[in-house]
Amino acid sequence: MPDSDDRPSPRSAASVSRSVQGNDPDGAGPPSAGRALVILPVLTTHPDDGNAAVRQPDARLSEAIALAQAIRLEVPHAEVIRIARPDPATLFGRGTAERIGGMVEAFHADLVVIDHPLSPVQQRNLEKALKVKVIDRTGLILEIFGARARTREGMLQVELAALTYQKSRLVRSWTHLERQRGGFGFLGGPGESQLEMDRRLIGDRIVKIKKELEEVRRTRGLHRKARAKVPYPVVALVGYTNAGKSTLFNRLANADVFAKDLLFATLDPTVRRIVLSSGKTMALSDTVGFISDLPHGLVAAFRATLEEVDAADIILHVRDVSHQDSEAQKADVHEVMSDMGIDPDADDRVIEVLNKIDALDEESREAVLAQTARNPRAVAVSALSGAGIADLDRLLDQRMNAHRQVVDLSVELGDGAALAWLYEKGEVLERRDDEVQAHIQVAIDPADLARFEKRFVHG
Repeated sequence: MPDSDDRPSPRSAASVSRSVQGNDPDGAGPPSAGRALVILPVLTTHPDDGNAAVRQPDARLSEAIALAQAIRLEVPHAEVIRIARPDPATLFGRGTAERIGGMVEAFHADLVVIDHPLSPVQQRNLEKALKVKVIDRTGLILEIFGARARTREGMLQVELAALTYQKSRLVRSWTHLERQRGGFGFLGGPGESQLEMDRRLIGDRIVKIKKELEEVRRTRGLHRKARAKVPYPVVALVGYTNAGKSTLFNRLANADVFAKDLLFATLDPTVRRIVLSSGKTMALSDTVGFISDLPHGLVAAFRATLEEVDAADIILHVRDVSHQDSEAQKADVHEVMSDMGIDPDADDRVIEVLNKIDALDEESREAVLAQTARNPRAVAVSALSGAGIADLDRLLDQRMNAHRQVVDLSVELGDGAALAWLYEKGEVLERRDDEVQAHIQVAIDPADLARFEKRFVHG
């Protein structure tokens, strides 16, 4: 590796560069997947007006680096490059492309990650100019998804998105069907010697996957109907990737779902039964994290997974309040939820969980606690330390009670099981016994009332 003095210097007026360290915080694990330069193009015509929901280039660059590191790419150098007018051929101007080529040689890079959409022509021309593989943001996210998917549904969803992306890029080799590792071959795989799939083959495979996904959706719908027959209220976790959803899931469910400081650590949905301190039971669902600039094709591909959120009784929007772009991340999640037909501001099901308060300084933490004290649909927690979890437990319990209805029921005095069930699942407000029956006024969730009628009235 060349000395730092030999490395190309960024132009101060056009770019911001960063040398990256600490690709493996654990100090162990699989070897590096290669050396990658991360380039963030920023169009100077894009309005950065100080709005909290507008990402700053440095934060966007940090996220791009984290995306690359999520699949164990070593990032020796990352840089923000400002572009006045995008070049249709290469996105960058000729001089900038030549400078990036110099960086490829200086840092011995195997790959260049462009954190921006690239047309097939731009991608091909950049690869010719730089003499290394080039992938854009979508390709990188697909690679991560391909490495993370474990269930059949997750694999199908990712493959559909990858094939749709690949269909317009037949100038590149397609190695997915013969891959020997996770991911989708955008980073290397068997190499250029593999035969390319033509449009007809890709189209046929897309049709087949869509049919299989329809079957997955049908099966998932049957599972939801089955849960409705023995109905526990469903609580879905949503949020920006790496906001701490899986850590919160493990905290609430006493589970061991994979949770690590990685983007997209969770891809496939997981459901567990949880019991609140009051004894009430709920079903908790962890879902894939959202991310900024996620192509609509990817959102559509994960529709089956997102249906779990749409069908939930309570939606916990988990936010990393310690992140400098927390407001922008919130806006991205709200946008995806709006695309699903959920209005996060008006929908009473949505509760904001302000996570990672343990990472805040005292003044910021007090400000967040004051904010949640004024908002009945927000709670501050640290999923890692457990701080605030009792408050979340109480809020979930209150939400369950809020949907209860008061009904009058008459139960045979000799039916001890039915009486015990009502006392366990509902709140008995009044009881009057005659010689034969107990006449009970009870506050009970409609779903539990349906269970009661099915079990004790009709069965």
